[in-house]
Amino acid sequence: MTTNAEESQTRPRRRAPAGAAVLREDVTEAIRAAVFEELAAVGYARMSIEGIARRAGVGKTAVYRRWRSKLHLVLDVVSALAVLGLPVPDTGSLEGDLRLLYEVTSRALRHPVASQIIPDLQAEAARNPDIAEAMQKTLREGQEGVASKIIEAAQRRGELAESIDDDLAMDLISGPLYWRSVVIRTPKLPKGYLAALAHGTTEALKAL
Repeated sequence: MTTNAEESQTRPRRRAPAGAAVLREDVTEAIRAAVFEELAAVGYARMSIEGIARRAGVGKTAVYRRWRSKLHLVLDVVSALAVLGLPVPDTGSLEGDLRLLYEVTSRALRHPVASQIIPDLQAEAARNPDIAEAMQKTLREGQEGVASKIIEAAQRRGELAESIDDDLAMDLISGPLYWRSVVIRTPKLPKGYLAALAHGTTEALKAL
């Protein structure tokens, strides 16, 4: 009769995965960067795994080992935008926090790559529910995650009522700048626009 100790000695040991089986983070990041560049250059419809791999300096296999298809790759990259880490302002006042948020967001939205990619993905979202869902998640989680913290800080300071309508507050904070930068795509904001927007939004929030 074979004992457990003998079985453990005779049972073949599992080999650790070879180095080739480990997904290198630098390659993954190179592919993600290539997706942004390819989207900006040719748009989603004309984008291909071959083009992404070529731009990233890797083989197609490296891409397929990480994502099943072009759609899954783009959804992953778009979803990652939600956690790019917009800083949570801490200026000591609601208006100051909003002004800083608008300055950072405005620069991000007016970046040449972002200004090309976002409208293209919005158009694609109208035809593809998976992309539409990812875009919604990105916009909501990225902007609203910071906006909610700004509201909470203002409530602690007594600048805003505890009973404020959160959804309406989010719309007031996020809507105008997004409309200007993404929908209308104003190439250059008027002088003093962000300061005026922060002041006007502050007064509107206090009136809720």
